[in-house]
Amino acid sequence: MPLTDSHCHLNFPELAEHFDDVLATMDALGVTRAVNICTRLEHADAIVACAERDPRIWATVGVHPDEQDLDEPTVAELVGRARHPRVIALGETGLDYYRLEGRSHADMAWQRERFARHIEASQQIGKPLVVHTRAAADDTLAMLREQGAHSGVLHCFTETWEVARALLDMGFYISLSGIISFKNAAELREVAKKLPEDRMLVETDSPYLAPVPMRGKTNQPGYTRYVARALAELRGCSEAEVEAFTERNFETLFPATRSH
Repeated sequence: MPLTDSHCHLNFPELAEHFDDVLATMDALGVTRAVNICTRLEHADAIVACAERDPRIWATVGVHPDEQDLDEPTVAELVGRARHPRVIALGETGLDYYRLEGRSHADMAWQRERFARHIEASQQIGKPLVVHTRAAADDTLAMLREQGAHSGVLHCFTETWEVARALLDMGFYISLSGIISFKNAAELREVAKKLPEDRMLVETDSPYLAPVPMRGKTNQPGYTRYVARALAELRGCSEAEVEAFTERNFETLFPATRSH
């Protein structure tokens, strides 16, 4: 069975400088697709070009919430870029209050405004959101509810079961990273056991968060194999079952990928 890395950053130097080797490792570990996630609009052209060159790679368009002091994307600009057939989602977008550095939540209004534009663009073009949240779950959920967002994935999930349940109720998918293989992630591992089979994706978030047994190395899309293996062990099922349901979920959320 094939396997897809639903979230990676192939344009980051740690991976871009070894791109052929990264693809070879994907092939060796049976990871057949990867979604190259955009974090700044000035990277979007290169990210789309990468997806145009290689059918294994798909693209997103968006601006990460942590990226400050840049030209804010308009809804029209996001929609225009997202029309490309190799772009399957808007994001990654969301809220991140982890590095407030003396600022209050009220001071992060610029993040919420940016997030709102991504949600609107997603709704206009009919492509899902790739959502990032860190130390901001309540506001993230509130904005998704208020704007009627119902199509997307919360990537690299590290929140509670209550947050997971709220996302599931809105129709969102939840993507699990190599963190589920970490022994100090007991609460997240319990959440991973409870998630419904038809709402889970797997990812690396590479070049970060390499899973066991690759801890300490630069993460890469091929290591999705170890995330799937950890998930199978947690849920008491086979790796082939994890491959089957995560692939089915990926193609349901991102229908443009079905015929490729």
